[in-house]
Amino acid sequence: MRILLLVSAFNGLSQRAWCTLREAGHDVGVLLATTEAEITAGVRAAAPDLIVCPFLKDRVPAEVWQRWRAVIIHPGPVGDRGPSSLDWAISESAARWGVTALQAVEEMDAGPIWATRTFPMPAGTPRKSALYNGPVADAAVQCILEVVAKAADPAFLPVPAEAMPVEVPGARLRPPMRQTDRGFAWNHATHEVVRAVRAADGSPGMRTTVAGRDVYAYDAHPGPAADAVPGTLLGHHEDAVLVATGDGSVWLGHLRAATAQRSVKLPATTVLAAELAGVPATDGAPRRVRYRREGPVGWVEFDFYNGAMARAHCERLLTVLRHAAAQDTTVLVLLSGTDAFSNGIHLNVAEAAADPAAAAWANIRAINDVCREILGCAGQTVVAGYAGSAGAGGVMLGLGADVVAARAGIVLNPYYDIGLYGSELHTLTLQRRVGAEQAARLLDEKLPVSAEQALGMGLVDQVGPRDPDEYRAWLTALAGRCAAPPEGRYLHDGKRAALARDWLPVEAYEARELAEMSHDMFADRSGFAAARHAFVAKTRPAGTPDRLLPRPVLPPSPPVKTPRARKAARPRADRVKS
Repeated sequence: MRILLLVSAFNGLSQRAWCTLREAGHDVGVLLATTEAEITAGVRAAAPDLIVCPFLKDRVPAEVWQRWRAVIIHPGPVGDRGPSSLDWAISESAARWGVTALQAVEEMDAGPIWATRTFPMPAGTPRKSALYNGPVADAAVQCILEVVAKAADPAFLPVPAEAMPVEVPGARLRPPMRQTDRGFAWNHATHEVVRAVRAADGSPGMRTTVAGRDVYAYDAHPGPAADAVPGTLLGHHEDAVLVATGDGSVWLGHLRAATAQRSVKLPATTVLAAELAGVPATDGAPRRVRYRREGPVGWVEFDFYNGAMARAHCERLLTVLRHAAAQDTTVLVLLSGTDAFSNGIHLNVAEAAADPAAAAWANIRAINDVCREILGCAGQTVVAGYAGSAGAGGVMLGLGADVVAARAGIVLNPYYDIGLYGSELHTLTLQRRVGAEQAARLLDEKLPVSAEQALGMGLVDQVGPRDPDEYRAWLTALAGRCAAPPEGRYLHDGKRAALARDWLPVEAYEARELAEMSHDMFADRSGFAAARHAFVAKTRPAGTPDRLLPRPVLPPSPPVKTPRARKAARPRADRVKS
């Protein structure tokens, strides 16, 4: 089937839908929503059998939905309508939530229904982005596959919305959630403050005042008991600041200035650097990097917000890795959080620096130190556990491990697309994993790769269960097998042998990559400065990249004319010999 994904951005869910449908054998293209006229022209050129909208903030033009079947994937159960579905679900502590696939009509979210799924909300209070990338995305992919199957049935008709049972109590039409709707105040209980911030996480953030600064708050975690005036800045640790609540305290990991015209979401200690003078450093913040040991297996677990790794994050990870490598374990597992494995260097921190080029340069040098530590670990078998999706240098980060294990359903973007040549030793590790031809194709085509597709090409070695708890148990079993001879020694010796076969030392690969990167970062030969700013500012692209557009519709070939078969001549009676 010829399917067009009409999206506001080619985000994680859109990429996962793209990978899933292509692997199912469909002809899939992408169209970024811009103006109504451009959308209409793009759809007309694509001539799709079906339009699916996994992530669309804009209205489908009437000229489109009246002529083509267009199905919206709405992140709410049957009966829920409006643009702030997940904000309301988290704010109101919904016990269940869902996803609905409905046909585009004149009224938003009111069309007939093609498919729906419901699921229990995660335990605790999830961040909005974690909810979206986890159970919402899983339910959305199931709905999309059901929609495509039904679209192939000429007899199928979607069910009118009013005829569908409402499975989640309270699902209804609600307006966009405003800051005043979020009900935030520092004198509220800690769990209420955390819920309010997490319901706004990602976008737009929770607007409040911290240390006299008007900010948007993100990345909230419960803090220790405290006896202080609510809203008081109590301490700081690494990226986070500690703020008093009505019955305790809350750690805030990221902030964005609300009054600046071009503000950037940054680590909270960066935004409040001036206000932290005289505020004590306080331990107890949720650690972004942790080490633990289970018998012969050492675990380095890291979880950086949105997968972005600034210089300081890389230095902390490097310190813990070196500590882990010095232990007498036989296996070292590098396990990420489920939101993201890594997305490479922290572009927001670079953009906000006084010298963005110098900040980006220091950042890439720091992440390379981590890559060298993974690749050069001589005493242990290294297992890289990609529990979340990854992009750019974040994909390359773990490729130097002896074993790369991915969670099912994640998406990898193993290329650089922001005016950078790229480093992270990818010219060594990527090519060694998939071969020179495949490595060049991945870097040039700049297309997402599913975990399953990555397994087929050798980019990853094993794919584990989608469920996070089941994946962790599966990875634990894998680490145990790697710790037991002969498999562990075989894997480890294999990496050592591969390194010995390389005709250049590791430092030479890095030197060549950094030479290229210096032209990108300091001379801006490929437009890194503008691309970085557009990424940070969330600027909409002017159009859809050519690599994502649907393949052109070829005119039907004219029928092939074949010469008529010459009839066999019947012998005339007068020529028949007796």
